[in-house]
Amino acid sequence: MDLLPVEIRVGVEGGAAALPVLTGPDGVTTTRRIWFAEDEGGVAAGEVPLLDGGVIVRFRTGDGGPDDLTVTLRPCTREQLVGRFAARFDATPFTYRIEQDWSGEDRVLAASLVHDHPPGALVGAVEPGADPAAPIDAVQDQFLHACAPAVPLDGLVALGPVVSTRADGVRLDGVEVDVEAWSVAGTELLEASTRVRPEDGEDADALTVRAEHRQRQLAQAVRERGAELSKDPVDRTRRILTALAAGPRR
Repeated sequence: MDLLPVEIRVGVEGGAAALPVLTGPDGVTTTRRIWFAEDEGGVAAGEVPLLDGGVIVRFRTGDGGPDDLTVTLRPCTREQLVGRFAARFDATPFTYRIEQDWSGEDRVLAASLVHDHPPGALVGAVEPGADPAAPIDAVQDQFLHACAPAVPLDGLVALGPVVSTRADGVRLDGVEVDVEAWSVAGTELLEASTRVRPEDGEDADALTVRAEHRQRQLAQAVRERGAELSKDPVDRTRRILTALAAGPRR
C-alpha cells in the first residue's frame, strides 16, 4: 500500500490579529470566503450531523481565482475508500487526495475530492434559500455514496461566510508553512500547517519519524516567532461549524 503524505497542523492563539507575527508585516495574503453545507434540521437544533458523520462539504469563493467545492471524509479508513477512490488522482477539474491529518496527538486519515469552478460560479449555491447540494456533481456524489453511504445529503443549508485570510509558503526557521486565519460569528482562529511527503524507498516507520520531527520543528518555529500555541484541542472546522450552527440564520 502506498505511503500517504502527512499534513501537520497547529493552532495559534490570537486569530487574524496574530497573522503578521508569523508572516511578517509585509507577508502576502489572499482573502476568500468559505461556506459549509450542513443538515438544515440538525442546524435548527444546534447540531452538525454531517460533521458528526465524518463528512465536510466546503465552498470557497473570492480572491479572483477559481471557486472550489470540496467534499472531505474525515476521519475515514482505507477500507471505506473503495473503487476509483482507493487511490489519489488528478483529472481536471478534479483533485482527489488522501493524506494523514495530524493535530497534536490526534492522527486521522482524510480523503478530499476537490472540484474547481469558474470564479463566482458557486455564489448562487450559498445564497439564502438555495440548495447547496445542487453543485455537488456526479463524481462527488459517487464518492459520497460509495465511501460514506450512511450520510444523507437531503435538506442541506449553507453556513457562513467565514472570512479566510491565508499566506502560503511562509518560511519559519527552515520549515515551509501555510498560515490561515478564519473569522466568523465572533470566533477567530489561526492555524499553521506543513506537509511531509513520502520519499523514494522510505517505509512507514521512517516517514512517521520524519513527520514527528517536523511536527516538533513546526511548534518550535511558531513559538520562536513570538506566537502562542493554542491550548484548545478541538479542531478548527468543528469549532467554526458549531459556532455557525448556534448563531442566527441569514
